[in-house]
Amino acid sequence: MERKIVLGIGGSSGAIYAARFLEKTRNLPQLQLGVVMSENAKINWELEIGPFDATLFSHVRFYDAHDFFAPFASGSAKYDSMVVMPSSMGLLARIASGFSSDLVTRAADVILKEKRKLIIVPRETPFNLIHIKNMEQLVLAGAIICPATPSFYSQPKTIIELVDTVVDRVLDLLDLNIENIPRWGSNIDQ
Repeated sequence: MERKIVLGIGGSSGAIYAARFLEKTRNLPQLQLGVVMSENAKINWELEIGPFDATLFSHVRFYDAHDFFAPFASGSAKYDSMVVMPSSMGLLARIASGFSSDLVTRAADVILKEKRKLIIVPRETPFNLIHIKNMEQLVLAGAIICPATPSFYSQPKTIIELVDTVVDRVLDLLDLNIENIPRWGSNIDQ
């Protein structure tokens, strides 16, 4: 069965999370992955990682942030899941309020209205009450909030291994079968 997933890349710091998601999904069979980046996402990618090169990710299709003719701008395209990673609190607030001003927010709105899986990975801290209320609103609407909070029980040795603790959690939430994910109890020396 083919999976159809949207990756919305927001403009907060944390482009490496999206990059690792794209790398880890590269060889997954029967995955149709549509990607949309905000304008700030492109700026942050270049600041944090270097020049963005879409040709490195030939397994996905990129869409312009204002392309409302993208298939996942409509529920009839039947995309089953969406990940917004990383997400700023401004983007999270626009999604929570149903303000579909670009393709990322429109796609998230579609996923929610169709009762499909929306995973939002906020990468800002600390949270104020407005942030928490917006996250509550999204959870009540059916979204999953998965903050970019790494874990340490796998004893990550590199930045990539640390980032992967968040990305792997998102891949698990999507029910994508990725090999070699450290699991609690199986990789811990006792």
